[in-house]
Amino acid sequence: MSKKTDNVHWVYSSKNNQELAERYDVWAKEYEQDLLPENYTGPEPAIEVLVKYLSKEAKILDAGAGTGLVGQLLHQRGYGNLEAMDISAGMLEEARKKNVYIALHQGILGEPLAFATDTFDGIISVGTFTLGHAPSSGFDELIRITKPGGYIIFTIRPDYYQNSDFKEKQPALEAAGKWTLVEKGEPFLNLPEAEPDIYLQVWAYKVC
Repeated sequence: MSKKTDNVHWVYSSKNNQELAERYDVWAKEYEQDLLPENYTGPEPAIEVLVKYLSKEAKILDAGAGTGLVGQLLHQRGYGNLEAMDISAGMLEEARKKNVYIALHQGILGEPLAFATDTFDGIISVGTFTLGHAPSSGFDELIRITKPGGYIIFTIRPDYYQNSDFKEKQPALEAAGKWTLVEKGEPFLNLPEAEPDIYLQVWAYKVC
């Protein structure tokens, strides 16, 4: 088993949010060198969806920003009004070094967030809604802090979606008039050179 795989399993086996944050703090400095050699593709499909719906002036929250890979790619596409949020202070410190965010916030998806209602034009979250990480209840706060007419774009593993409460939560929010599904992408390989194959899928909702 590779060192990268060891780290992934170690992080995903965290028993609570405190342990999750602490383990990401430890992994933060080596996170990108562990992922990038295996052609981590998670951000690009989500970013391609985001650029369809949000202008370059949009105020965007990168929720579960990690080391800032998503923000870096958005900045390269001309987006400058970016804020980052992550559970891990260590990961946010690495994100800060990229100089692409106007603000960084430590916060936990699934708990109350320290943002005013209707703050953001859009939210992007890549690789965060997954096993042992952000729960489906995290959508409630993301909807609250997104302006009506704004967009929430996120990835989720299709197998996890089918075997978790996300399968009920997402349509329930739509039935309640909280958001409307505007796009659901085809599954794609997140780590093409990793074993076993890990697929992600991009979802995009418009907030009502």
